[in-house]
Amino acid sequence: MLFDPKHEERLGRLQQQLRRAQAITPKLMSDVMVEACVRLPAQSPSARAMVSRLIESGAWTDATLALIELELPQWKVRRLIHEDGEWLCTLSKQPQFPLGLDEVTEVTHEVLPLAILTALLQARCAAAANATSSTAVPVVRPVAGEAMCCDNFA
Repeated sequence: MLFDPKHEERLGRLQQQLRRAQAITPKLMSDVMVEACVRLPAQSPSARAMVSRLIESGAWTDATLALIELELPQWKVRRLIHEDGEWLCTLSKQPQFPLGLDEVTEVTHEVLPLAILTALLQARCAAAANATSSTAVPVVRPVAGEAMCCDNFA
């Protein structure tokens, strides 16, 4: 995905809208799916139908977890904690790594599905930033001098 300042701005507004929301609605879920879920249209019709059925039935948490699985398969839910009236949702790229070595997004919200959706948007923004800043082939600088093996194989 190429860097698009208008798209980044819309994602920022959508994040603010999610943070201010007191309850999740079908329109809010639809806005997230349209603006942030770029891989969803390429998914199988049965996967899209499953998400639609979850939304229609009001299974908001299941729908948001399904969106993470479909949209950002490399990200996993690392923690869901309810503390002091707020949900903490942590998404992780490498859940088996210690937190200091892993790329994570942490979000708090009073409503669980909204915390998960906001974390999804943050992970989407992090993935987009990494995609624009990294190259497919690593850059290797030439080294002056000669390479020599110093291992003792005797």
